[in-house]
Amino acid sequence: MALAPIIESMLGTDLPVAVRAYDGSSVGPPDPPATIYVRSPDALRRIITAPGELGFARAYVAGDIDLEGDIFAGLALRDRLPDVKLHAPQLIAMVRELGWQNLRPLPAPAEEARLHGRRHSVARDRAAVSHHYDVSNDFYRLFLGPSLTYSCAVFSSDSTSLEDAQASKYELVSRKLDLRPDMRLLDVGCGWAGMVMHAAQHHGVNAVGVTVSSRQVELGSKRVAEAGLADRVQIRNQDYRLVDDGPYDAISSIGMFEHVGEARLSEYFGRLYDLLPPGGRLLNHGISRPPAADGKASPKFSRGSFIDRYVFPDGELHEVGRVVSIVQQAGFEVRHVESLREHYAKTLRHWVANLEAHWEEAVELVGEARARIWRLYMAASAVNFEANRTQIHQVLADKPDRGRSGMPLRPTWDTTPLTEAPRLA
Repeated sequence: MALAPIIESMLGTDLPVAVRAYDGSSVGPPDPPATIYVRSPDALRRIITAPGELGFARAYVAGDIDLEGDIFAGLALRDRLPDVKLHAPQLIAMVRELGWQNLRPLPAPAEEARLHGRRHSVARDRAAVSHHYDVSNDFYRLFLGPSLTYSCAVFSSDSTSLEDAQASKYELVSRKLDLRPDMRLLDVGCGWAGMVMHAAQHHGVNAVGVTVSSRQVELGSKRVAEAGLADRVQIRNQDYRLVDDGPYDAISSIGMFEHVGEARLSEYFGRLYDLLPPGGRLLNHGISRPPAADGKASPKFSRGSFIDRYVFPDGELHEVGRVVSIVQQAGFEVRHVESLREHYAKTLRHWVANLEAHWEEAVELVGEARARIWRLYMAASAVNFEANRTQIHQVLADKPDRGRSGMPLRPTWDTTPLTEAPRLA
């Protein structure tokens, strides 16, 4: 039996892209913007023996299913199979095609995360972060660009470059925190030191950045030294729960929040509250999710999902209203909430374009499977932000000082272009 009828029963006949199977059968237009290849019977083995998204994910990572051409066009098929589940007739047809004798599960690809211990313990969080970030600094530089900033940029127009947009994001955070010379700044999840370097260079702060990625600490410290900021900036290999040298005048957390976990939210904001003096400010910049219709959706990525197994193990997204409530329960007063959803979609499209432009080098650095994982996850994330299936918010809060906040009557951070960051003498 040819695979084409099975594919048509899953996805329909009026496909925007082509699907080509190893048996020579195909569906879709003759000159498509993208082509999905089912390269091997092993693709069927993985889909049958790991039902749902996990089987498709393993087949893709292993190269049994591939996508060539415009990856964004290929992702349009996701809407044809929203639950990534096959019905009984399709599974039976696949089993007949494969043969009952060939149903033994294949080993999972080596790139699949295998974490142990209590979820969101210090040790397991370190392992989860290492899985994603300790891949290769050179690999990240290929698609992030010179700023090495792995979080949502802020664009002033469609023509704004990625580098300018990332600098604008750091400047926006700096203004919201009202950073001034000689203040102490703590940056939680500092990445490769982008925020702390910007704050020290343009606002004269003394900054500490913490991350549990050893490769980020190594390169971040090197970048700080090369910029001549070692007297003002320190990069530590340290979990936020272990920071004990407060008070800090301001705290930023940019793109780290997804690793905290629902069960740790109160502890997270409580710890940051304790590290600030009265009047201190917190800027939490994190990916979020829309509210569920029934209010019961789990913030966790499914244990069998592509993103949990191959991208962000143990990652969790929270609805911004719940985040605001927990921030205030910790003692903060939330003063400003800003959505940057469209900005993250643009950021991700820049990253995908950069990765594709340096594809051969990326494969040489991390292997084809991991490069394919990053290409798919970033492109799919861009689509999800554009469709409002994923959101991102900056939440600005302060630690009240007997009712006094020190906040302006009206926000002042957008009164001059963000690209016009001050330069200290």
